Amino acid sequence: MRHFRPAELDAYLKGGHAPVLLDVREPWEYGICKLPGAQLIPMRDLPARLGELDRNAEIVVICHHGVRSYHAARYLETVGFSTIINLSGGMAAWADEVDPATPRY
Repeated sequence: MRHFRPAELDAYLKGGHAPVLLDVREPWEYGICKLPGAQLIPMRDLPARLGELDRNAEIVVICHHGVRSYHAARYLETVGFSTIINLSGGMAAWADEVDPATPRY
């Protein structure tokens, strides 16, 4: 598993890369702030919704602080997903390091 800090992910996206942005937070959190194009699959629903994800796609896993996304990313690796990136620091760090206009909660 790779890890990106928010500034690294921002540069990666601006560099033309188009990974799947998988947000594993709860719907109420996703409603407050999200990265454009991020797909919401709450962590608790992930096992039942694996079929919605391409096992060969590059996937960046996102949560509030980077803990749930880390565990979700490890889970994805154990079930055969090959290119997983955890957003270290999550959306809170995104607001601190990349986009201060991002709502905080």
